[in-house]
Amino acid sequence: MPTSAKATSAELNEESSQADPLKQFDQWLNEAIKAQVPEPNAMTLATVASNLRPSTRIVLIKGYDERGIVWFTNYDSRKGHELAGNPYAALQFHWVELERVVRIEGVVEKVSAEESDAYFNSRPLDSRIGAWASPQSEVISSRSVLVANAAKYGAKFLFQPPRPPHWGGYRLKPDNWQFWQGRKSRLHDRLRYTLQADASWLRERLAP
Repeated sequence: MPTSAKATSAELNEESSQADPLKQFDQWLNEAIKAQVPEPNAMTLATVASNLRPSTRIVLIKGYDERGIVWFTNYDSRKGHELAGNPYAALQFHWVELERVVRIEGVVEKVSAEESDAYFNSRPLDSRIGAWASPQSEVISSRSVLVANAAKYGAKFLFQPPRPPHWGGYRLKPDNWQFWQGRKSRLHDRLRYTLQADASWLRERLAP
């Protein structure tokens, strides 16, 4: 977990925290946005390959509700192949300026085609063409391959590129959340929420 040389006046305790981890996350994410921390919606996504080697990358949260956390990407990318073989993954948000970390674990599924279409069509034209132009995670000889692909698909689709079949959304359905708040002397606050069989959440304090 991260540490900071500066003191913090924030705290995280059982009395003031939300009983529902999604509500706690919503509160913290909105506080990060209000505080104008850099890239508050950036999250680390960890997946595990069939050879049991983990890998991480940064993706952007694009939605969240009681169903889970949503992001969009290329299904043929390394993370896509790893999620196809092992649907369990972990997410982490790190808001350095607020000395806060949120960790989320659970199973991942693809969102509906309708959800993927709706988000794809809301993206800027260059981004929609880019989804066709980039064979994500594949070896390419040079950047000129991307430029040539972008020109090809731009000419083919003009202003109405459809969503590529290899591109869409994922939703992580949480069964474990952890909220970490930095405190002085490394005596940080750390709360864990674990999903129970009756769909309730068990909230516990962990030693930092």
